[in-house]
Amino acid sequence: MHISILTFDGFNELDSLIAFGILNRIKKPDWRVSIAGPAKQLRSWNGLEIAAHVTLEEAGHADAVLVGSGVKTREVVADDAIMARLRLDPSRQLLGAQCSGTLVLAKLGLLDTVPACTDLTTRPWVQEAGVEVLNQPFFADGNIATAGGCLASSYLAAWVIARLEGVAAAQSAIHYVAPVGEKEEHVARMMKNVAPFLPEATAAA
Repeated sequence: MHISILTFDGFNELDSLIAFGILNRIKKPDWRVSIAGPAKQLRSWNGLEIAAHVTLEEAGHADAVLVGSGVKTREVVADDAIMARLRLDPSRQLLGAQCSGTLVLAKLGLLDTVPACTDLTTRPWVQEAGVEVLNQPFFADGNIATAGGCLASSYLAAWVIARLEGVAAAQSAIHYVAPVGEKEEHVARMMKNVAPFLPEATAAA
């Protein structure tokens, strides 16, 4: 199982790396989480430099793809060369986007009939792309999910885990990273936001 997080220059560390950390709570030989980027080295908006594990093309073959946000997302969606490398397909992949990452899915035409969540800064740009923006932290429709607000990245990660490994695995991952003394509260909040958007069979498991 390969989950890839699309990450571009100017990326928001909270979006890409919180999801990366939570997703890596699944310890199975066939479970792989990668950072995908248009270049080998990526620099965050605060100057953190990381290496991409895989290319954008390789991410197109992943079982699930999350699109992180950043201060250069509008430059990304205006770059035809980068956008042409993104081969995402909700008929064969779980797709999620965080904050301005939602704009990437919108520009790829993947949100034409799906309302979405995003951050307050990105909201007008997503609306200009013709997408209805919801005033909530998380929403999913079928195999497409979006989240708004940096810390809502945990909901995206939990959604992916619940879809691929089951609700119990998602609860365990969130329980592990939640603050001591607030673990049950955090798991309950995650379930409140994510469970309504899970397939019935998954939510009941």
